[in-house]
Amino acid sequence: MNHLKPYPSTTIAFAILSLFALLLSHLALTDIAHGEPDVSGEWLTLRLAALVILAFIVSTLVTLRQVLKSA
Repeated sequence: MNHLKPYPSTTIAFAILSLFALLLSHLALTDIAHGEPDVSGEWLTLRLAALVILAFIVSTLVTLRQVLKSA
């Protein structure tokens, strides 16, 4: 069971980062919706947030696979 130790903590870290990414995505989408003149920074924010959320999903799936393997 000791080999599972890094997986949950990594997943929790990605979960916290994902929540922060969702907040930043909301703010970026609000700027885009309000018709800001230059939204290139907002689109970059959305791309980076998508990468963080994707990393969280992958981390969750890897953690679940490891837990199911050890059960």
